[in-house]
Amino acid sequence: MLYDLLFDPFIEFGFLRRALVGCLALSFAAPPLGVFLMLRRMSLTADVLAHGILPGIAAGFLFAGLSVTAMSLGGLVAGLAVALGAGALSRATGGREDASLAALYLVSLALGVTLISTRAGSVELTRLLFGSVLGVDDTALWMMAGTATLTMLVLAFAWRPLVLECFDPGFAAATGAKGGIWHMAFLALVVLAVLAASQALGTLMAVGLMMLPAVGARHWSRHVGGLVYASVAIALISTISGLLASFHLDWPTGPAIVLMAGFCWVVSVVLGPVEGLVSRYWHRPHLAG
Repeated sequence: MLYDLLFDPFIEFGFLRRALVGCLALSFAAPPLGVFLMLRRMSLTADVLAHGILPGIAAGFLFAGLSVTAMSLGGLVAGLAVALGAGALSRATGGREDASLAALYLVSLALGVTLISTRAGSVELTRLLFGSVLGVDDTALWMMAGTATLTMLVLAFAWRPLVLECFDPGFAAATGAKGGIWHMAFLALVVLAVLAASQALGTLMAVGLMMLPAVGARHWSRHVGGLVYASVAIALISTISGLLASFHLDWPTGPAIVLMAGFCWVVSVVLGPVEGLVSRYWHRPHLAG
């Protein structure tokens, strides 16, 4: 019975194996980005960028149908335009960058849904917004694996500058860390990760695999390295359990994985040793000397 529940679906069905491999690759790459977004107080930026790619995906769909290449290129252009456009608007107008991001996010979401609705039916729209394991073909798998590989390579070089920017931006600027360049590269990685995750989780759910493990990880460690390890572990658990729940319970893939990540977050909030509810409010009596 246990074998049938846990292993048989991945052994028997090729589309589940592709989804598993792709999501496992993203589980190693996306959560570290979420940790840095959390540390830089930019947690909602990933959600904005996830919605920002939708017009580009819609444009690729209108031109080439459900082509991973066309939709990915369109989503990449749209995501980078939102990420860079928000900064440019805030500098040109003197306004706050988060306000520009909010405006671009709302416009992008409305425009993307409108474009898709002009040609696609409800099935295609649901698949693009919420994801489907059937959408992870070989092309999508290569994209997810390639994005994960690129992300980990860039983070290997950008780790120190990003950590400095998180905790002491003044010192980073004084030492010539080129924080602006690393910031733009970091946002580009976030766009790529969200775009790759959308192949299985959909554009509305893609950010869940990035942010929920990162937010849950803060209850397991106080160090950046520990946060990354914990977030990756939570993402791996969420991916495997979410895919199994999607198969056995006939749930949509993206929401299933995000729900499992949300469950892991709740467990972390309650049982985590770092500011978890149990460790914070339940104190063991000291032993008498």
